[in-house]
Amino acid sequence: MNLEQRIARLEALEDIRQLKHRYLNACDLKDVQAIADCFAEGEVLIDYGPLGIFRERDSFVALYRELACHARVIDLHHGANPEIELLNEEEAQGRWALWYFNLDGESGATRQLGGFYQDRYRRIAGSWKIVATAFKAHSEVARP
Repeated sequence: MNLEQRIARLEALEDIRQLKHRYLNACDLKDVQAIADCFAEGEVLIDYGPLGIFRERDSFVALYRELACHARVIDLHHGANPEIELLNEEEAQGRWALWYFNLDGESGATRQLGGFYQDRYRRIAGSWKIVATAFKAHSEVARP
């Protein structure tokens, strides 16, 4: 691998890291357009277990808006320990650990969740997008 290829590889890995961080921050900021922009248009696969399986981004974003876009809902998404593998110049996959904390600002109820995202990415028109994601929880603590 020559220097130009090595630099392109590092740039792709960093672009994917930035994409995932942008998605997690957009969720915390309730920025539904930024959330949608992290996913490819058209057919995608979003498998969030009990929340549902979505085959395109707009149905997921609509549910997110309904459940999370309220002043009382405070979310903290912390993605860590990325393992990103470039499959070729246009496709990649990754695994991320998630620590999630939710607070209902009115009732004081809290929920803490830990688990893993398994993602697939594709470079579309020069930008990396999420084309598939699945989240599997491995721990949860909820308090009224």
